[in-house]
Amino acid sequence: MKYRVLLLSAVSFGALAPGEARASQAGSRTDGEIIITASALDQSADETATPVVTLSGDELVHRRQATLGETLAGQPGIHFESFGGGASRPVIRGQTSPRIQALSDGANIQDASAISPDHAIVTEPLLLRGIEVLRGPAALLYGGGAIGGAINLLDEKVPTVLPEGGIAGVAEGRLGTADDERSLVGGLTAGVGPFAFHVEGVHRSSDDYRIPESFGTSRVEGSYNDSSTFSAGGSWIGPGGYLGVAYTRQRSRYGLPGHSHEYEDCHPHGTSIHCGGHGHDDEDHDHEHDHDHEHEEVPFVRLRSERFDIRSDYQDPLPGFERFRFRMAFTDYEHDELEHDEVATTFRNKAFDVRAELTHKPIGGFKGVFGVQRSESEFSASGEEAFLLDTRTTSMALFLMETFQLGPVRLEAAARQEWQEIEPERSFMFPAARHDPLSFSGAAIWDIDDDYSVSLSLARAQRAPNAQELYAYGVHLATNTFEVGLITGNVRLGLDASAKEETSRSVNLTFRKTRGPTTFTVGAYHQDFDNYIFAETLDRFEDFRLIRYVGADATFTGVDAEVRHQLTADVAISAFGDYVRAKLKDDLGNLPRIPPMRIGGRIDGRWGPFSGDVEYYRAFSQDEVASYESRTPGYDMVNATLAYRLDLGPTSQAELFVRATNLTNDLAFNHASFIRDAAPLRGRNFVFGLRTTL
Repeated sequence: MKYRVLLLSAVSFGALAPGEARASQAGSRTDGEIIITASALDQSADETATPVVTLSGDELVHRRQATLGETLAGQPGIHFESFGGGASRPVIRGQTSPRIQALSDGANIQDASAISPDHAIVTEPLLLRGIEVLRGPAALLYGGGAIGGAINLLDEKVPTVLPEGGIAGVAEGRLGTADDERSLVGGLTAGVGPFAFHVEGVHRSSDDYRIPESFGTSRVEGSYNDSSTFSAGGSWIGPGGYLGVAYTRQRSRYGLPGHSHEYEDCHPHGTSIHCGGHGHDDEDHDHEHDHDHEHEEVPFVRLRSERFDIRSDYQDPLPGFERFRFRMAFTDYEHDELEHDEVATTFRNKAFDVRAELTHKPIGGFKGVFGVQRSESEFSASGEEAFLLDTRTTSMALFLMETFQLGPVRLEAAARQEWQEIEPERSFMFPAARHDPLSFSGAAIWDIDDDYSVSLSLARAQRAPNAQELYAYGVHLATNTFEVGLITGNVRLGLDASAKEETSRSVNLTFRKTRGPTTFTVGAYHQDFDNYIFAETLDRFEDFRLIRYVGADATFTGVDAEVRHQLTADVAISAFGDYVRAKLKDDLGNLPRIPPMRIGGRIDGRWGPFSGDVEYYRAFSQDEVASYESRTPGYDMVNATLAYRLDLGPTSQAELFVRATNLTNDLAFNHASFIRDAAPLRGRNFVFGLRTTL
């Protein structure tokens, strides 16, 4: 370990640092440029080494959905794992949780979403003022959980500036047709001297969503979602920064489509699955089935989360330093999975996370940031489907980033050293797991002229396996699987119980044009993994699979791009697309649930108080499938928005908008979803909204 600490303290190689812009600039635009708050050095979206997706303002207001995955879906390089109407996780360049880290204004979101796609990410998109998505090496300094990308969610619950005129507020109401959505949103910020106070809340209710009747039924049973979120916070705001706290409470109830008790007695026999009294022929997998398919009430999740945040940003805190940034979060998370209104399984996570950063002033041409992060998590599962051991996870990390301007080329370097330990509780059969992953990367950004730039970044990143990958063992009916972890499987087979880190070596090339009527961003990447940890399907009976977490060598190669041309001062057209090819080395097959190639276009404009857009994209069929995985047909998606804005006063506005999705009512299946065949994507939907600001 000594050489790693020496390496970290002496030199580092990276693409982008953690942190965020000053409170007064977070998520703002400067001379038309979007300042990325997840960059410690106030970089704009056009200055980062790898492409950054940002959603804010009207575009975010119109695209927001009940879940984070649905909200981001359709952005270049971003797909989502759909799981009905209550849960969906983003998929970035073919990667999803646990390789995608969700952040709340730079601090970890601590829930149970990394354990299963049916577990919702605890956030409320209707309360966000912005979303930033970092891809590739840009996200490395947020930890092993961001080896595939990081999503920074920007909210208002901790005020960072005093409201103009002493008070500011927003109210919004939404009605949806496909799922009978009824949503109310409200927020208010008041300033008293140097203090600012903020309250906000959302209440949403939606029924099972409609799908094209060609599927055989008109709705996805169990796709409803009812939720409410409340937050209150306050800050002291001075000329050099702020110190604030916030409390957030979320309650949610949503269904679990595709959940079946026909397989609750399934269990493994070696590498084969045996289900109750069903025969199993290892040669031809010809299973007999004698269950009667009686209708059962769809199980549902009852979620409760309480979170306390402490945040601070301060300018010129010490001689030689430009900024100090501090984040601390305490989370008490719990959700029950109920069947016939009786609790079957309960998942709990009590977690703590603290992160501190210091940005130093230029020293010999170098400017950078260094910091420390500490996290603890006590995770437990109890009940009929408790397929995980109770575990306690602790992690410590040091990180460092430096940048240097060399003529027209900017060099960036960064590294992160982690120490992670996962200890099973009340279990003497399975050993603890200890890992010390090290990630480092380097980038060069060449400003060819005022219009064009090209950047190249190289990274070597490591990720420690999480509790699910190590200690899973049992039936997981939400995904219709029997899961076997790395340690639990090896111990039961009498094999070595150790598990190595996952290591990736990646190269990212980004080409941009940032000025003129035509602008574009093209990003190409290649990731080479040693010991890529994934759930390999060993056997399948009907819709039920035996999966075991294994480490294998794999590669991800892809491209994502967007081109925009301003036809007139008010009208623009865009083209976008993405593609990723993910496979195991040595011709051992493809990786499961990889999104298909997608290409599309958009036209948007503004005419006086009116604004609107029309968008079309084609998701092609996915034929590159893994073992026991079937081909997914392609589909066409047509979306549109129309909005009318009315000025109500010097600082007050109202906007009436309608957002239409899947206008052609195409039957669409999401290849990245565990329940693809049971829950197609939502059919034709219109969301009518009225939003007012004070």
